[in-house]
Amino acid sequence: MTIPKAELHLHIEGTLEPELAFHLAERNNITLPHADIDALHSAYSFTDLQSFLDLYYALMDVLRTEADFHDLAEAYLTRAAAQGVRHAEIFFDPQAHTSRGIALDTVINGLTAALDTSLQRHNISTTLILCFLRDRPATEAMDTLNAARPHLDRISAVGLDSAEVGNPPEKFTEVFAAAAELGLHRVAHAGEEGPASYIWQALNLLGAERIDHGIRCLDDPALVTHLATTRTPLTVCPFSNVRLRAVRTLAEHPLPALMEAGLLVTVNSDDPSYFGGYVHDNYLALQQHLGLDHEQLRTLARNSFTASFLPAQRREALIAEVDAYTF
Repeated sequence: MTIPKAELHLHIEGTLEPELAFHLAERNNITLPHADIDALHSAYSFTDLQSFLDLYYALMDVLRTEADFHDLAEAYLTRAAAQGVRHAEIFFDPQAHTSRGIALDTVINGLTAALDTSLQRHNISTTLILCFLRDRPATEAMDTLNAARPHLDRISAVGLDSAEVGNPPEKFTEVFAAAAELGLHRVAHAGEEGPASYIWQALNLLGAERIDHGIRCLDDPALVTHLATTRTPLTVCPFSNVRLRAVRTLAEHPLPALMEAGLLVTVNSDDPSYFGGYVHDNYLALQQHLGLDHEQLRTLARNSFTASFLPAQRREALIAEVDAYTF
């Protein structure tokens, strides 16, 4: 048994395990550029975010049908349940699919076919966060938001992801304002590879309610004070930070400094099939490499529900489960 937790920074496309990728490739008559599963695993050696994204987008080509997206989500939910996840707010990248001719309806219908029954089958409540690709035009992001309007009963928030450097949040001010008018929550990737100023932009221009990653906030003491005072959550992804070379080793990860600064920090897996582990694997690694004690792990689990977009009653009930958990 593992401590109950929410996962708030999880790209569903980033849960595509090599075995499933080859299975879907065969089902859809697609030839992958890797000879076998071992060859694909060997490609998971990244020098930065862009080198990861190149493989990430290439493998997405196996996702073609509603059944493919259903199987992708179901595989994640099965693993997440074993990792103690009780609630997941799941990112998906519509533009990465529509740009290659896959209809938005196909993506959303396939994902929700698995997610709609996840509470009954896996004891995991779920919602979707529609992410805009920051390295594509803002006008395309607006088109994507408009195309998603018929599905807003399945979507709780919008986000901003993909290549951070050179793609500041300010590009997307208009589309985030439109999302706010539709009643959607707003989150944004900022401050993993990009500077602390990107975090300020996400907060002040996009109205971001959570910052995804955010570790570079430590470069700006005024920003740290602001984040602590406003209790703005950070969805930190330790394995990602190390695999993408934003942090040299787990032993040097700034998570303790973030916690000591009074920030509302959560731990998440980001793209677990590419980065070496799912969310509880991140918890265990932090315990091993940073010496986090049980009460610090409990704080992180409690924070994950506090930072979620769950209704208050379920959020408080899950926090009570965390408080009652015995290691």
